[in-house]
This record gives sequence, structure tokens and C-alpha cells, in this order.
Amino acid sequence: MSDETSPIPSERFTPEPQENAGTQSQQQPLVINGQYVKDLSFEAPNTPQIFSALQSAPPQIQVDIDVQAENKQNNLFEVVLKIRAEARAKEQLVYLLEIEYGGVFTANVPPEHLGAVLLIECPMILFPFLRRIIADMTSDGGFAPLMLSPIDFADLYRQRIQRAQAEQQ
Repeated sequence: MSDETSPIPSERFTPEPQENAGTQSQQQPLVINGQYVKDLSFEAPNTPQIFSALQSAPPQIQVDIDVQAENKQNNLFEVVLKIRAEARAKEQLVYLLEIEYGGVFTANVPPEHLGAVLLIECPMILFPFLRRIIADMTSDGGFAPLMLSPIDFADLYRQRIQRAQAEQQ
């Protein structure tokens, strides 16, 4: 593949394994070509007044997560973790954080394992980096760092499969 058609700039990311570099069984099953912040937003519209409300009670924080995977070409995939964290204190918005953190992966696995690799293994690789960005962003916003608990991506994958099966029936 020429550099002109590649979605991965050679100076920024690990290059894709060459197709003639060996058979699929000799290739690494998963290669991390790169990872990046795709979208990031942090809003704290009620500062500085909200700090007095936080003195009497900690904020209630709602965190939503989504994982998406998209085939970019052949065995090259983009996996994106989307997190939305909304903190409220006494019905007032403390902060709203939205982030999309992505990675480009080369997956050399049988098709029956591809879903699990893209929606379990890849997010597990990306999550620690995303978690640090979220903690830094909330801390830099003047609040206690939001330290997300580990996420069971296997359970999220099972739930996705169950929803898809229920929709088919």
C-alpha cells in the first residue's frame, strides 16, 4: 500500500504489517497502530458559585460509556471509546465532560473472534489512557479528579450481543 492511500500517516503511527510479511498465523493477532483524542469537551458553567454548593455535599456523577468499532480497510480498524460524565450538586450542573478516545488497530484474527477483539481487547488497551485524561481534565477544571473504576468490557459486549439477539426476535 502506498503512503498516499494509507489512513495512517507514517510519521505518527506504527506502520501496518506488510501483507507479504508472512501468513496470518505468523502475524501478531493485534497491533496498536496509534491512539488519540478524537473529541474532547469540558464545561463548568456554574463556576465559581458551584464551589459553595460542593462544600455541603459531594456531587452526583452520572457516567455513560459507549464503544464503537469501524473497519477502515482490510484488517485495519478504528475503535472509539465515548464517555460522558455529568456531575450535579443540588440540581445544578457542576461539570459536563464528553470525550471520544480512539485507537487504530490491525487485527489479524479469525472473523468469529473479531467482535470480541474489537469491543473487549481494544477498549481494555485504550481505557487506562482515557481514564488519565478524564482525571486530569476534571482536576484541571478545579474539581476532585474523576477516577473511573475499571470497566468490564466483556460484560458490555455480552449485553450488546443480547440486545442484538432480542432485536432480531
